[in-house]
Amino acid sequence: MTVARWLSLALPLLAVLAVGARERDRAVRAAALLAFLTAGIGIAALHEGAGLADWYAFAPVDGSYRGMPVDLWIGWAALWGPLPVLLRRVLPLPVALGLLLWVDAVAMPALHPLVSLGPHWLVGEVVGLLAVALPAQLLGRFCADGRHLGARTFLQVGVFSALLLWFVPTLAFEFGDGSWAALTELDRARMLVVAQFALLAATPALAAVAEFAARGGGTPYPWDPPRRLVTTGPYAYLANPMQVSAVVLLLFTAAVTRSVALVLAAASACAFGAAVAGPHEQHDLRVRYGVSWRSYRRQVRDWWPRWRPYSSGPPAVLWLDDDCGPCAATWRMLARRHPVGLRIRPARQHEHVLWRAEYVGGDGHTDRGVAAVARGLEHVHLGWALVGWTLRLPGATWLAQLVTDAMIAAPHPARPEGEPCPTPSSVSSTAPSPPSASTASPASPPAPSVPPPE
Repeated sequence: MTVARWLSLALPLLAVLAVGARERDRAVRAAALLAFLTAGIGIAALHEGAGLADWYAFAPVDGSYRGMPVDLWIGWAALWGPLPVLLRRVLPLPVALGLLLWVDAVAMPALHPLVSLGPHWLVGEVVGLLAVALPAQLLGRFCADGRHLGARTFLQVGVFSALLLWFVPTLAFEFGDGSWAALTELDRARMLVVAQFALLAATPALAAVAEFAARGGGTPYPWDPPRRLVTTGPYAYLANPMQVSAVVLLLFTAAVTRSVALVLAAASACAFGAAVAGPHEQHDLRVRYGVSWRSYRRQVRDWWPRWRPYSSGPPAVLWLDDDCGPCAATWRMLARRHPVGLRIRPARQHEHVLWRAEYVGGDGHTDRGVAAVARGLEHVHLGWALVGWTLRLPGATWLAQLVTDAMIAAPHPARPEGEPCPTPSSVSSTAPSPPSASTASPASPPAPSVPPPE
């Protein structure tokens, strides 16, 4: 068994090192590393499911993590993650997955008695390839080639969420104290409260990820960063919203599961961010963005948020229909709170016919409807910004827009002054559809806000 374990570790790692040594592109090597992390976390989760489904089991040996030999785990992750990514130009994805299935079909029986196979172990192999190897390959290949920004951002969120919310706590419980039982044994009402607080803590991070993709053209992965400096959204209040959310979630999980080890993990994350990752990131951003970055960092802190947002460059414009009751009420609410870096203008003055509220950022980014109002809230203060980020969570915007269209104000063209705003019940089902997103006008020059009707 010792020889089998060494070969299972050495052969995949040597292959990765040999192929990686010929790869000069830093972004590709970083993508391979991300694929390795994805495969490693996925294989750990697959192992938990394999035990329940009786697909396979490992003999009790030294150097195991929750019953899985660490050397096999690392070798397996190298085989399913970085190696096919580095060979992506000669191994198309279907071919790579077919070869991985063939290698496992040959190797798993040969590893007996280290590996005991159940009657349906091939089902586990297929599940593993589809649920672990395929996402690892997609993420690694997309990042290596700079393709499909939305997909690779979504996959990264999944990987980092699994790392933060499942793998790190499980590791802390395995080698320290605490248990998932303290969470799973909560009654339904308390579980709902825990879930709501966790979502609230995660909201700034999720909004920051979306801001990276939408406004910066990049992802949270340090080697796949935004192409433009992002100082909007959560970054108008805090320089490290993702790290702060991650630490808060770890501390909250530690409190719920009564784990001192998880508190130490959160403290270690803070120390690593402040002493290692932070200085490296700041140097990189200072080199890339110069004066803009230094001006931003003089006013926005790493770990303690501002109350009012940082603003630079041209002001954003929020177009609202001042003859529509709900829109006029929104206008008055925002105007009373003196938003920073935002001008509000009547929709009837827009060069195109607007069917919903529209937000145009100083960088030309646009949002419409509820998302536009949520963007406006980000310009008020931290409390309202949190409401705006929550409204822009995946699914929340769609639901809020549906409720708004059905019960508050149906989509309608901005009308000349004096014509009433139609209510949802007065809009005919045969009315023409709102125009497409191509009606955005980022170049419209901002003008002083016009007071809404009283």
